[in-house]
Amino acid sequence: MTEQQRRFPASVYREGEEPDPRFSLANERTFLAWVRTALALYAGAFALEALAIPEPLVWRASAAAVFLVLGTLAALQAWWGWRQTERALRRGLPLPGLGVGGVIVIGVVIAAALVALGMWV
Repeated sequence: MTEQQRRFPASVYREGEEPDPRFSLANERTFLAWVRTALALYAGAFALEALAIPEPLVWRASAAAVFLVLGTLAALQAWWGWRQTERALRRGLPLPGLGVGGVIVIGVVIAAALVALGMWV
């Protein structure tokens, strides 16, 4: 079994040519940044429920739910983005676009607005 056949996921590593290691390592750093973002969004959701924020439950729970959904999207983006970028690097194709990054930004603004509205209502 060759080295490429033993690497996970094989569906990515058996395609194309081995890219410059700097590009693959940069792709891994981006993957880890998305994972950190997912963890931060989960922490925000749990903090809203753990802290005694003086606002109605419906606003706080809604904001926490938005943060949980966004954290899950960020975790999925980490994997999907890494796979798509690594395949593009190996095939010599243009790199993929932003993915769900814009959705996450809009979602964070919505969750922050829910928290702010809940504190003023």
